[in-house]
Amino acid sequence: MKIIFFIIIITSFTTQPLLSATDSLKPMQYNFSFNGIFGGIDKNSAQRGLQVFTEVCASCHGLNHLAYRNLEDIGYNKTQINSIAKQFLIDDIPDENGEIKKRNAIYSDKFVNPYPNEEAAKVSNNGAYPPDLTLIVKARKDGANYLRSLLLGYEDAPNGFDVGEGYYNKYMPGNVIAMPQPLYGEDVEYQDGTVPTLEQEVIDVVTFLTWTAMPELEKRKSSGIKVIIFLVIMTIFFFLSYRKIWKDVK
Repeated sequence: MKIIFFIIIITSFTTQPLLSATDSLKPMQYNFSFNGIFGGIDKNSAQRGLQVFTEVCASCHGLNHLAYRNLEDIGYNKTQINSIAKQFLIDDIPDENGEIKKRNAIYSDKFVNPYPNEEAAKVSNNGAYPPDLTLIVKARKDGANYLRSLLLGYEDAPNGFDVGEGYYNKYMPGNVIAMPQPLYGEDVEYQDGTVPTLEQEVIDVVTFLTWTAMPELEKRKSSGIKVIIFLVIMTIFFFLSYRKIWKDVK
């Protein structure tokens, strides 16, 4: 019994620092424009978020489930969308010799992936595959708050904490993330004149990625409100009918 007790004591002392070192913080809560039953996507913020994604994030991450034409939903017209798309090259159809050449992306194309294949992506990122960001907000618990916290959560690692080839992030499970800090503030020059602080860039790109994950968000909320109003009206109608039918019954 003494030996077992001694082993338990030693184990508790050796594992406790390890557990505390790998604990990640819960995401910070933020009042985004799309929060709540009446919330919706701030299209100006989403457009700025697209600019952040295009100029910073698109070098590593893709939006494989989104087409450029979908940008009409956040306020762009076809000419503007073609202007955005042509910044990227895409494989054209094979010519008469079977060769595949590159061409500028257009309105009807899907967002161009930065890597030709998964292996090439891993080689360029220390063996870690950069996830597609189209549905990232839906793929993570408390997605918008988690993503905002993660982008703001880079810090110098505590003394004695080995991050290996990664980077310390207090909101990442295990506190080690393969992706270097992507945003620092003043990474872009916003076309609408908004000051590109780190906080602003993060809010904008999270708003944009919330829209890519849930483009039907506003329609779904609008439908839900209409259903609630209908149910309230019908409840009142049936209650009044009930009172009239049974008013003479004691």
